[in-house]
Amino acid sequence: MPKISVEDKHLTVLNLFTTDAPEKQDKLIEEMTKIVDAATYEGWMSSTVHAGVQSPGTANFIQWRSGEDLEKRYSGEEFKHRTLPVFGEITTSIRLLQNEVSFVLTQPGQGGVADIGPHRDDYTVIGVFGVEAGDQDELVDALGEGQRWFLDVPGFVSHVVLKGLRARGLDGLFVVSYSQWESKEAFEAYRDQPAEQWPEGRAKAVGRVRAVATSADVNTYQVVHTRSAGE
Repeated sequence: MPKISVEDKHLTVLNLFTTDAPEKQDKLIEEMTKIVDAATYEGWMSSTVHAGVQSPGTANFIQWRSGEDLEKRYSGEEFKHRTLPVFGEITTSIRLLQNEVSFVLTQPGQGGVADIGPHRDDYTVIGVFGVEAGDQDELVDALGEGQRWFLDVPGFVSHVVLKGLRARGLDGLFVVSYSQWESKEAFEAYRDQPAEQWPEGRAKAVGRVRAVATSADVNTYQVVHTRSAGE
């Protein structure tokens, strides 16, 4: 199963698709699963497909050996003339985000490595934050090191911060947060906690994020399919 670690130095690509109906989400998942199961691209390492929960859509968390390998995939005839047209017919937006893993926080015993896959049944929260060029490193730190208080939150599993490198379908710089929770109920209890009850660490971190983030787009997901090269 795919694992997320700062030390691995993979190129991490997060493909986020939105749509306007549950049945179109089902079609997105069907098409993504076909591509993942047939993948033999040079430099491709793994793909993990997520189904939108809060809003219809999908997320594909993909690990590549390098940016050069990914660009070969993007320049291929299959991608340009089959993949993009198929998804274009059933989506309302397509964002292809290239990132580096900047921070991973896990519960003790996991060794700072996040494990992803449908076998875990985690409730996953993905946030994409816009940021000005001079503030990207501050936002990475605010969303990363500034969030160590997560370890004391019931139901927290892991938290990953991805520093945006380049994108298709999204203007400007960005930072991505990818968090795993034991259940929907655990996440919502954390999310809905009144601000006056927040621990000091949370209040400080939220203030730092709000000071530099120019936008925030958050959706929740369940992992539905994964495959790694060689499987």
